[in-house]
Amino acid sequence: MTLRLRDTALAWLRAGRPGIVVEVAAARGSVPREAGTRMLVGATEVHGTIGGGHLELKAIASARQMLAEGATQALEHHFPLGPALGQCCGGAVTLRWSSLAEADPATWPAPVPLFTLQLYGAGHVGRAIVALLAGIACEAQWIDEREDQFPADPLPPHITRLCVEPVEAEVRMAPPGAFYLVLTHSHDLDLAITQAILERGDFGFLGLIGSATKRARFEHRFEARGIARTTIDRITCPIGVSGIAGKAPEVIAVAVVAQLLQRAG
Repeated sequence: MTLRLRDTALAWLRAGRPGIVVEVAAARGSVPREAGTRMLVGATEVHGTIGGGHLELKAIASARQMLAEGATQALEHHFPLGPALGQCCGGAVTLRWSSLAEADPATWPAPVPLFTLQLYGAGHVGRAIVALLAGIACEAQWIDEREDQFPADPLPPHITRLCVEPVEAEVRMAPPGAFYLVLTHSHDLDLAITQAILERGDFGFLGLIGSATKRARFEHRFEARGIARTTIDRITCPIGVSGIAGKAPEVIAVAVVAQLLQRAG
């Protein structure tokens, strides 16, 4: 479910705004979206997606016909995607259309977080990563010691910002298996945060921004401080999936978020 779809549906319901909820009631084989996926359709706008393509266009048209006719009774229809719609997915879905009130968005489950992340650093790359995380089901804590580096714009509920000093003290607050990204404005601060994470040892992913040279220097210091080589080897530095060229913050962010999703899978 789109992260903000439930909130939008509840807002429409409170305002008495008519809408139709289209839900994937059942799915079999190769299909665009899984059962339980929802889409909210109004007379002039649509929120969420059941997978796009011809199926979604037909679903929206049917929902708007229901709105125009004032229909309140739910309906279902089964679609073999190949024979019925000419889509090459090969599977089949059953869609359910229901009025917003009948769909009862207050009971919709929240998306299951794919990972829990502590992101250290509110610089250009940190901001670009947070922009991508806004649309991903995760729990993220964005940490920096510099309050003025955080943007003024509000963040989605699953991302919280924290201005604190010393920032490395927050490492102990993360749950076991958490993901960490360390990309602050200071190499010394990166070193302190990364050491705190290594000393915990129970991280699911530890990404450190920087070059192979930075990694080698950090590794030497960690070994001198008694951290096990097997733990040090679990650092990911440089960060980001391979094969993506470019050093612009937005490009780095795409590569890094893709890496988080790979590890979460």
